[in-house]
Formats: sequence, C-alpha cells, structure tokens
Amino acid sequence: MSLDLDDLRVRSLGDCEHDSPFAEMLSTKRTSPHYVAEDDRVLVDDTVSVLLSHGVPIDQVPSFEAAGPRKKIFFDPAETTVGIVTCGGLCPGLNDVIRGIVQELTEHYRVKRIVGFRNGFKGLSRDARNSVTELTLDAVRDINNDGGTILGSSRGAQDPDEMVDSLLIHDVDVLFVIGGDGSMRGAMALVDRIDERDLDIAVVGVPKTIDNDLPYTDQSFGFQTAFARATDFIASVFIESQAAENGVGIVKLMGRHSGFIACYAALSVNDADFVLIPEVPFGLDGDDGLLCRVENHLREHGQVVIVVAEGAGQHLLEGDGTKDASGNDKLGDIGLFLKERITTKLSEVGLEPTVRYLDPSYAIRSVAANAYDSVYCVRLAHAAVHAAMAGRTQTVVVRWRRRFVHVPMALICGHRNQVDPDGDLWMSVLEATGQPATFGA
Repeated sequence: MSLDLDDLRVRSLGDCEHDSPFAEMLSTKRTSPHYVAEDDRVLVDDTVSVLLSHGVPIDQVPSFEAAGPRKKIFFDPAETTVGIVTCGGLCPGLNDVIRGIVQELTEHYRVKRIVGFRNGFKGLSRDARNSVTELTLDAVRDINNDGGTILGSSRGAQDPDEMVDSLLIHDVDVLFVIGGDGSMRGAMALVDRIDERDLDIAVVGVPKTIDNDLPYTDQSFGFQTAFARATDFIASVFIESQAAENGVGIVKLMGRHSGFIACYAALSVNDADFVLIPEVPFGLDGDDGLLCRVENHLREHGQVVIVVAEGAGQHLLEGDGTKDASGNDKLGDIGLFLKERITTKLSEVGLEPTVRYLDPSYAIRSVAANAYDSVYCVRLAHAAVHAAMAGRTQTVVVRWRRRFVHVPMALICGHRNQVDPDGDLWMSVLEATGQPATFGA
C-alpha cells in the first residue's frame, strides 16, 4: 500500500489550552535513541532504498506522529468523564490495558469518573446503556492477574446513533475502544455520528488481535503470550507421537488469515516437521503433495508433527458460505480434515498411524498476559490516555519500529498484516522444519 504524509495525519478536536500534568517533566526532553519528542515524527520505512524511492525531502516522506504525553492538553481533567469498551474475541492482556488506562487517568490526570460499558458495543445500545461498571483504582487493582476482560465482550455492529446517545447520557468525553479491525470500523462509524452532531468526544483505539494481523504495528498485544502458550501443545504432541508407533501429531492453532502464531510457536520449540499457514497454499496429492511427504518423513523418522493455522488449506474444503457475527466467512475445520486424510493415506500404505490431534484455539487466548505482554499493555494504555487527553480522535496507538505512535483508524482497517512467503520469518520456518517451500500446490 502506497502512503504519503497526508494519509498519516491524525485528527485533533482542537487547540490544546490546558496545562498537562507532565508539562514540567517534558520541558527539557528532546528526541534521542530512546525517546521521541512530541514535535518529531517516526518514519514509516526503515531502509535506504525505500526512503530514496519516495523522491521527496526527508521531512515529506511518510511518517507517524509520535505518541506520548504532551505539554498542553485539550480536555480539562477535572471536567472529563471517560468510557472504556472491549470488543471482539478474547486476547491476553485486555485486563492489563483496562487497568493501565484507569491508573493513568486517575493517578496522573486526576480524572474523576471512568465507566466501563459491558459486553462490547452492545453495552452502548439503548437496551444495555444503563448497565455500566464504575472503574476505580480499587476495581482494577488485581485484574491483570486474570485472563479475559472484566467488562465482557461481544461481536457485531450496533446502531451508532444509539451509541452516541449513550455517550451523551453518561456525559462521556473520551471513549477508549479496545478491539480488532471490526471494532475499529465500528469506532469510525461512531466518530462519523459524533461529527454529524458537532460534538467534542474523542474516540481512541487500542488495537488487538491474537492473530497479529493488524498492519502498522510491530506486534499486537497478547500475541507473545498466545504463541508461548501454543508451544506447550506442540511439545505435547511431539512427545505423544515420539512414544507411539507411526506417531502423528497435529496441532491446529488460531490464524484465520495470518499464520504468525503457527510460525512463532513452531520456531520456539522446533518440534514441528511441517507448518501450514494461510499465506502459503499447499496440495495434498501427488509425489510432491503433503500426504506423500508426511509418509516419507514417517518412514524415515518414525514420527511426524504438523502445525496448522486454522485458515490454512481452506481451498481444499467446501465452505457453506455462512458468516460469523463479525462478518467473517466461517472456516472449515482444516485440522480434522488433515487428520482424516493423513490417517487414510498412511493406512493405505501399511503405516497404521497413531494420531494425536489437539485444537487449543481458545485455550491460548483466554490466559492472563505474560510479563512481556503485561508491560506492553501498560505502555499502550499510557499512550492511549495521552493521545485522548490531547484531543486526538479516530486514532489508534501502536508500536512501530519500537516507537509508540499514533495511526489513523482507517489505516488499521485498510489491510491485514500477513506472513510474507518471501520474507525472512517464513524462511526461518523453512530452515527450522526442513520442509519444502511448496507442497504440490
């Protein structure tokens, strides 16, 4: 996707006229290898060849606005009410983000009232708007120790006019939306209605997806926890397949459109012989197909372990055309399909297999965040609060090239981050597994 500087401008509700509680701290800060000043920007591209290809002066190449506290802010904290909503599927770290937002708003900005809307955008609907949770420091003190979200979640769109009405009823000036690309599209529809009514309500997103498929971010929060948990299941089927005659281990992991969890988990334990992801089509039949390669590997090594992302191999399955609440096509079960086809193939050639199949999809997303993700979530929460209090809206906070930046919501929804079959991550997977680049596709 080709970007120019105008594509990366973030929206602001207006001039910042209130002193920030961080003004004194920021008075002497300048850009350094470890900090980006608020009047500086972070480059999108990081190679000389790409920078030169833009053919413009360095101050006009695509760049992001730096995240972080400002010397002046838009909202008067003493008069500000904040809302928080968590949407979509679960992900490790949701509670950490909620806790980080509440702590930053309360302890540093001295915001008096923070409310949580229950069960995603549904909590902003006419029928549910009165069921809010008061978010105080005591209410969020230990929630980071638990998986899931104390606010609940849901999928699917709600009437944006009803949602604006709910914000007005609760006097909300700032709404934090924690969710994936579908949630950010819902947030943009909400902003459109806010604009139509000429209201000064900021909507700031903290994007999340367990699949790590959101663009313009180094990694989604919770991703490291998820693939670390997934390694336990790969290790288990490896041990099971090793102990059985003609042992076959299959682990199906989350990854509807992107195979990052499968790739990272497989690299972590290095027990997988084949990794199958949506970005790399594969065929089953023929001498170069997966079935023959599994047979050959089993004859040579006595066991085989396959890690497959849920969205891989969908071209081999017959979908029924139905969609889930988020509007995504319902996937066929590639894990069970492979189990049946591999069992049949190996039985036909006299290698009666012992198959161990695990589908830990929900088990890897419902756990509490690990230490790395907990820190990441807190820093994203801080960045989101700083952005909102400075009047940024229709904006998300992400980490890009290890810098925290503001990104227009539309870009987060514009396309998916995927494993590049020509990139170094997939090359590492091929090196670790020894599998060929293609399987009869």
